[in-house]
Amino acid sequence: MHLDVNGLEVLGREECLALMGSVQVGRIVFTDRALPAIQPVNFVLHGEDVIIATASGSKLAAATCGAIVAFEVDAFDAGDRAGWSVTVVGQARAVYDSGERSGLSRLPLDPWIPGRHDHFIRIRSDVVSGRRFHPMMVEARP
Repeated sequence: MHLDVNGLEVLGREECLALMGSVQVGRIVFTDRALPAIQPVNFVLHGEDVIIATASGSKLAAATCGAIVAFEVDAFDAGDRAGWSVTVVGQARAVYDSGERSGLSRLPLDPWIPGRHDHFIRIRSDVVSGRRFHPMMVEARP
């Protein structure tokens, strides 16, 4: 097990992607009017890419087209003081190809917000990093 300078377990790419596939909601970090913005979204992992469905005229759709973004997912158990966090950084692109859109529309992506979600955003997982912590790690810190 590899630990970082804070005593947190450093996760490998494959484990990060497996953990990402175990949750349905993440946070996309993007730039909105030259300011950082964070928005929770439903997503699905497709291969190693993050897929988000949103409305075609949404602020998220406009702000992420061709942009470098960050995407973060996590899971925590406050009672056990354990959890993990995974971050992906990569280029986001709008999906315009009808064949690709058709394939993505069949993914188990179920947005929680009502309305049309006819615009797909694909985020490449160029940089993937993750950390895990659990009680033994917290107790072991000096």
